[in-house]
Amino acid sequence: MDYTPENGTITMFSTSWCGYCNRLKQQLTSAGIGYTEVNIEEVPGTAEIVEKANGGNQTVPTVIFPDGSTATNPSVIEVKQRLGV
Repeated sequence: MDYTPENGTITMFSTSWCGYCNRLKQQLTSAGIGYTEVNIEEVPGTAEIVEKANGGNQTVPTVIFPDGSTATNPSVIEVKQRLGV
């Protein structure tokens, strides 16, 4: 499955217990930035996507941008800059 998001949005790989994920979700919502959340503990194959983006580590939140690039635990400011908003 392709998790590359539409322009102006991101895909965020997370877990239910990740405090950094919850903080980023709140910040994205406050900033009006759309995102699709994918829980790597519930969706088969997604932990491997996160590992590939992070040198073998299952570090969340890992974000995919519309251009296919990724960021690990980005700030909302970085997300805005990379989305051009």
